[in-house]
Amino acid sequence: MKSLEVRIKGPGPGRESAVRSLNNVGYKITNIIDVTPIPHNGCRPPKKRRV
Repeated sequence: MKSLEVRIKGPGPGRESAVRSLNNVGYKITNIIDVTPIPHNGCRPPKKRRV
């Protein structure tokens, strides 16, 4: 098992460093897939504050 398909979920500073560390260990990365969940409409935002 020397070749990998990497699936990345979510934003953050650790995304690139995780892929880079796998590459430095000696694994061959074939695909990098972003599987971050994206809302198609999302939740309703809270009501506006009235002062």
